[in-house]
Amino acid sequence: MSGSTGTAEAGASAPASGPEREPALRTSSLRKTYGRTVAVSDVDLSVPRGAVLGVLGPNGSGKTTTIRMLLGLTEPSSGSVELLGHRIPEHTGRALPLVGALVEGPGFHPFLSGRRNLARCAAMEPALFGADTGTAVGQALERVGLAEAADRKYRSYSLGMKQRLGLAAALLVPRELVVLDEPTNGLDPAGTREIRRIVAELHAGGTTVLVSSHLLSEVEATCTHAAVLQHGSLIAQGELNSLLESGGPHLLVSVADREAGLEALRDSGVPARAENGALRVELSDRDAPEVIAGLVRAGVDVYEARRERAGLEEIFARLTEEES
Repeated sequence: MSGSTGTAEAGASAPASGPEREPALRTSSLRKTYGRTVAVSDVDLSVPRGAVLGVLGPNGSGKTTTIRMLLGLTEPSSGSVELLGHRIPEHTGRALPLVGALVEGPGFHPFLSGRRNLARCAAMEPALFGADTGTAVGQALERVGLAEAADRKYRSYSLGMKQRLGLAAALLVPRELVVLDEPTNGLDPAGTREIRRIVAELHAGGTTVLVSSHLLSEVEATCTHAAVLQHGSLIAQGELNSLLESGGPHLLVSVADREAGLEALRDSGVPARAENGALRVELSDRDAPEVIAGLVRAGVDVYEARRERAGLEEIFARLTEEES
């Protein structure tokens, strides 16, 4: 699925609708089964308006199935979905004009050019009825870096270029919500940076963005919130900073004598270990100034100290291992 319908003039910021605190997305006991196979199990998800949510999970964790139910593409076996304040699938026609989506790769006509394919999408946008669709198409192609390849046939496009065209269709008009399923699939590093830039622009404009990705570094760099799926169940969700802090902050300390430093810390009951030429000190019940002062009192010369927290890869591994 690439693109959807829209309600605002191309190039403008999408206005928010509904009560200020109403989530952009909300599910309750969302479940999908195929025979005896449970693809999604009782997912309760809430996404604040204006957030950039990274949906994480191993292959087969239920990410794409969940996204398809959110967009009304797959009917839930049980549970409910609210999309921008509208019940799905009962009021799909009201919600989807406000949504742009790129799910499971774009689908276009191979013998048409990128520009003509996008023009066909623009012709179905209610917000562009009677308008100059050529301008909207040109702006969308420029935005995703396809202006120079716009008149080449779609069948000649690389996988990355096809992804870019699908993203252009999703962004033909302003959206209140943009859903991107593995948007960097097939992109080179430069293309990945462009996706990051576009997500940042959408976020700055108040658009809610949902990004499903297996690239944890990209989620950590672009998202404000995260949701982790495992075996079809939602095992963690919330602000990304809070999830990262849950892994426990630590201090990396460079000292003149690592053995003396470790001995001093352990004598004080401070958990620490040697790591990459420094000391990794867990800040579970001590603060950084107290740790440094203790080392100095013990006669250990401290060269450098910096506070760090667990990375998303570490948190993700811990969460998924706990649920295995």
